[in-house]
Amino acid sequence: MSSNLVIWPILLPLLTAGILVMFYKNVKAQRFISAVAAILSVVLAFYLGSVVSNQGIQVFFGGDWMPPYGITLVADMFSVIMVIFCSILALVCLFFAFKTIDPEREKTFFYPFVQFLMVGIYGSLLTGDMFNLFVFFEIMLLASFALLVLGSTKAQLRESFKYVVLNMVSAVLFIMALAMLYGTLGTLNMADAAYKISQLPAEYHGVMTLVGILFLIIFGMKAALFPLYFWLPRSYYVPPTVIATLIGGLLTKVGVYALVRSFTLIFVHDTAFTHNILLWMGAGAMFLGVLGAISQMDFKRILTYHIISQVGYMIMGLGLAAFIVGNSAVGATLALAGAIFHVVHNIIVKSCLFLLSGVTEEITGTTDLRKMGGLLKFFPLLGWTFFLAGLSMAGVPPLSGFFSKFLLLQGGLYIGNYVIVFVALGVGVLTLLSMMKIFMYTFWGEEKGIPEDKKNNSYIKLMPPALALMAISVAMGLGAEWVFGYIMMAAEQLMNPEIYINAVLTKE
Repeated sequence: MSSNLVIWPILLPLLTAGILVMFYKNVKAQRFISAVAAILSVVLAFYLGSVVSNQGIQVFFGGDWMPPYGITLVADMFSVIMVIFCSILALVCLFFAFKTIDPEREKTFFYPFVQFLMVGIYGSLLTGDMFNLFVFFEIMLLASFALLVLGSTKAQLRESFKYVVLNMVSAVLFIMALAMLYGTLGTLNMADAAYKISQLPAEYHGVMTLVGILFLIIFGMKAALFPLYFWLPRSYYVPPTVIATLIGGLLTKVGVYALVRSFTLIFVHDTAFTHNILLWMGAGAMFLGVLGAISQMDFKRILTYHIISQVGYMIMGLGLAAFIVGNSAVGATLALAGAIFHVVHNIIVKSCLFLLSGVTEEITGTTDLRKMGGLLKFFPLLGWTFFLAGLSMAGVPPLSGFFSKFLLLQGGLYIGNYVIVFVALGVGVLTLLSMMKIFMYTFWGEEKGIPEDKKNNSYIKLMPPALALMAISVAMGLGAEWVFGYIMMAAEQLMNPEIYINAVLTKE
């Protein structure tokens, strides 16, 4: 039976964006409307999650047309968990923007573009059709490009141009891959495609593997996966902190989501080939990303390189999920659960670190570590919040980062892939070193780079968004057993794609 509830996470920001455009001259009205819509989005996301966890996968059939003929939206446990955490981050970033975004950007449709960005993100997470995934990707691209160029500085325009060119190439590849998929299967509905691939004669498997590799490249570009991450470090470095946080916290995760969805549902006919590629691409992203972070002496640059490194952990879990022979099926499920946990953990903690870098920049006027020092004496709340967030990013217990990595490592050990486990452990140590480098240079040592007029408590007003995210990370760690229940439910649904296929193709 079609559930109209599934479409509302997409409709709400779309309607809000239209309303905001009508109030483009009234910034106060835009702030109020945006805040109300963001809060409603969080409430709606949690309600949808409650329905899915209690009643099972929810499906919306556009016009009541059954697949493969109509537009289908699907909310399973994985997609709804992603919607919940994306809505939380959007809300937090919005309140940080109220305190930090400059008036010129506010007046040039900042808030409508944020809502359009969320339309693309929620649509990408909930769509059950590959062509509509392309459409929502393009909405996401247009909104993110608009946000990246707001302010029109030389550096912004230069990096945004690279970002757009890369995404245009990705869009062309996406159309080609869709044409090949449709030409072979006669459908672009995800569930229908998954069913038809399972029925294909063996001689067609090579073609579908090629199509799968094309989608791996496309989604790998979105996720900034090795070796396709070259565009990310500077693109996410130049915009204002709130925009970098919103885009950096969400867009790469949508790319990871697309990889997980397509390589657990559709392209599972040749896992010995495709998922081994994914596994070693994940290892490359982990290792080279953390090396890039270690080599930097800039607060925001270190964090942008860590986006790449942390994506590697997520793809590690996806790669390990293919090893489902015998007892290793337990390890595969644990690894996939770890990947899901790490995605949501990273949305929260990475974004918290970006916001803290923004607060630090507001105080010192720089992100260069060599020009800062001794902030802990005057800004203890800022310093110790960063310290906790850095430990969570590195995977120190009892914070959320420990439990996501614990699941990944446990899965790898179950399967017996000790090389990837060793890489993951080594990257965790280097991540901790890079976080401690920021802490020692910025917050420890002699006072440096703090203007006299900033040595007060005025920075406190910027801290609530970061503190809220840090509190979520702590809660996810201390309440890990409760979180595990939902994460494992999502992983088990992904490991059994027939559950998704039956929910979409069977009309009750």
